[in-house]
Amino acid sequence: MLNWFQALLPKEDNFFRLFDAHAQSLVHGAGALRQMMNGGPATGEWCAKVVAHEEEADEIAREVLFAVRRSFITPFDRSDIRGLTNSLDDTIDQMQKAAKIVTLYEMRDFSPKMRELADIAVECAALTQEAFGLLPAMRKNHERLAILTEQITNLEARSDDLYDAGMKTLYEAHRHDMTGGNTLGFIIGSQLLDHLEKVIDRFEDVANRINGVLVEHL
Repeated sequence: MLNWFQALLPKEDNFFRLFDAHAQSLVHGAGALRQMMNGGPATGEWCAKVVAHEEEADEIAREVLFAVRRSFITPFDRSDIRGLTNSLDDTIDQMQKAAKIVTLYEMRDFSPKMRELADIAVECAALTQEAFGLLPAMRKNHERLAILTEQITNLEARSDDLYDAGMKTLYEAHRHDMTGGNTLGFIIGSQLLDHLEKVIDRFEDVANRINGVLVEHL
């Protein structure tokens, strides 16, 4: 009877499987976000794909949090599992917010700085996916994990500079419109830049969560 009951419980390695799936959803979401930034008539399709990947990530997050509640054994502290899951979910939620702005205002043209921020999101997603793949053997892989999280932090610093440059370019492009009282173009563009920059911020949050787990378990 005990063996039968234990077979119904989530296995420890299932958490890592779900983490991998969650990180993969960020890779797909970031890829769709970058395609969205190419603009043109396909923009709406890529917005819809970002939203679809966000919904997939939500399902995975719910499965992880449910597994935490019903598991006797977890690979590490339950609060860390929840924190990692929430930070992953916040990241793709931020991508969805960027797509929402694009959809709401029917944007079809995007600045080079916006595309560069999306490029950084793609880089961060790949680094994040690699990091989660190393977590099952975190003691063995701690040096590589430290490198990956540092790379994400460095990319976040680059995104801050890109955001500032993008805002400056946006202001220059709309300065004459603004003197006439037409601020809509600047407002919409600045909202999108803000969401794109926050996507990278959320990736840094994930990296910080990973570092926290490493500190506790090494």
